[in-house]
Amino acid sequence: MSKEFSILVVEDDPHVRLGCVQALQLADLHVEAVGSAEDALTLIGSGRIGVVVTDMRLPKADGLSLVKLCHQTDASLPVIMITGHGDVNLAVEAMRSGAYDFITKPFASELLVEVVHRALERRLLTQEVSALRQQLAHRSGIEGKLIGKSAAMQAVRKLVLDVAESPVDILIRGETGCGKELVAQALHDFSSRRDASFVALNCGGMPDNLLDSELFGHEAGAFTGAQKRRVGKIEFAQGGTLFLDEVESMPMGMQIKLLRVLQERKLERLGSNQAIAVDCRVVAASKDDLLLRAQDNSFRADLYYRLNVVTIELPPLRERRDDIPMLMAHFTLLAAQRFGKQQPLLSSAQLSRLMAHNWPGNVRELRNVADCLVLGVRNGVLDGKDASELGEASLSEAVDRFERGLIAAELARQGGNVARCAEALKVAKTTLHDKIKRHGL
Repeated sequence: MSKEFSILVVEDDPHVRLGCVQALQLADLHVEAVGSAEDALTLIGSGRIGVVVTDMRLPKADGLSLVKLCHQTDASLPVIMITGHGDVNLAVEAMRSGAYDFITKPFASELLVEVVHRALERRLLTQEVSALRQQLAHRSGIEGKLIGKSAAMQAVRKLVLDVAESPVDILIRGETGCGKELVAQALHDFSSRRDASFVALNCGGMPDNLLDSELFGHEAGAFTGAQKRRVGKIEFAQGGTLFLDEVESMPMGMQIKLLRVLQERKLERLGSNQAIAVDCRVVAASKDDLLLRAQDNSFRADLYYRLNVVTIELPPLRERRDDIPMLMAHFTLLAAQRFGKQQPLLSSAQLSRLMAHNWPGNVRELRNVADCLVLGVRNGVLDGKDASELGEASLSEAVDRFERGLIAAELARQGGNVARCAEALKVAKTTLHDKIKRHGL
């Protein structure tokens, strides 16, 4: 890693400068050298300098001034001061101004190399900590909402960020339990509508008259029991986002009314003739292929094409098994906080079972497993045989599934390092590469 940074030597005496450069180069360090503080300043802001070694006595601006300027430019840049015997007080002042260390002339080249190595290690550590903080800050963004490192989830996150700010209506398609509402919430949170309401409505299993009132609202006396005016979900989502889950189950009559609202961006409450302008983005979600539903006339084709400006395909959990360890860690942490318990550590056998399970309930099922694990409640996925694993699978299918789960779990433990994974599984690296490719890992 030291090759990523240069050591900058600032020394006006050409002989001393050459001696420092040669000593550091013999230690396999990349070195740049200048004769004045003014020349040094042009390099310090470049981002490639890892450590500055400067003499106290320089032609114009002295070393102490350079320390202060370095600290202002990059507070984490270590500066090593070279001082004479009579400059100890100045060296102490330099340390107070932010210098990393000082060396008194005359000095051995080994001492210079040792101090520079320590300073460089500090620089690298500071860089790693900064990168970690950025990652954590990023995770609190979209990576903290749509969790997963698989290529499929990376594509979903990119598409969400690409279209979040656009005004178009969006269709999210995925199996039950995939997290369609989380995607809709992310679309809202990463748009300029984030300060307005996010309004969710499940269209499934709701009677026509109730759905009508829920969506469009009603005036007092519009029907029996309507004693006062009610604002519907569409109107309540003004300036924000309306999320319609299970839109495929919406009755035909409601589909016609919704289509008109999407086209005209106006609605009328039940019992009213007054048109109300609405400004909300509509995000619809379906577990079915709405194009097929439109072709068999069980869903309006014109509504499908109105909603289908952008479609986000959300993959089932079984197609992104690489995300299971990260999701499980996230869910067990949330459950531990919610239930006031310690976050449990998964054994390799438990992780293997998670990776081998077929997850018919998708992410929602995984979260239930995490809750059971934190509570100490037995769960079929971790503790016993479950139908999805046994089912009609042949012996070869069961062996393949187990092998895939075992490899995926070990890869997750080894941070994706194939060499360490092969060593842990006691197989040749080439063999493991073939298996990873065959299992689509």
